[in-house]
Amino acid sequence: MRIALEAAQAAAEAGETPVGAAVVDPATGELIAVAGNAPIGRHDPTAHAEVLALRAAAEKVGNYRLTGLTLVVTLEPCAMCAGAISHARIGRVVFGAEDPKGGAVVHGPRFFDQPTCHWRPEVQGGVLAEESSAMLKAFFRARRKGAKP
Repeated sequence: MRIALEAAQAAAEAGETPVGAAVVDPATGELIAVAGNAPIGRHDPTAHAEVLALRAAAEKVGNYRLTGLTLVVTLEPCAMCAGAISHARIGRVVFGAEDPKGGAVVHGPRFFDQPTCHWRPEVQGGVLAEESSAMLKAFFRARRKGAKP
């Protein structure tokens, strides 16, 4: 999670919402991919940290199936990201802060609980949630005041 938090901070410094993600192999401890949010800079509405980390991990391992790997993300994934996680066959999702407005794992549609969801990873929330939440709050507070975070 610390690496995901570093990616989130880098995203904030680039003017993006501070969300970071990392894909790791729990069997070896290998860090496979890291990414921060980048929809503004990439002009791409799908450039969420999770999607970018999944893309990089798939490229690195040479397979779009990431079975057995763990995705660590600083914020509860949205519906789009939950769909990508399911399609990638991620084995475990670990997230920091809950997202009551846009989250889709423990809030909103609870994507992995839907009967149409074909792959359900193990989910653990609340890991370094205070740090993840504090970074997001500081970013949006600064933005409301018109300052760069």
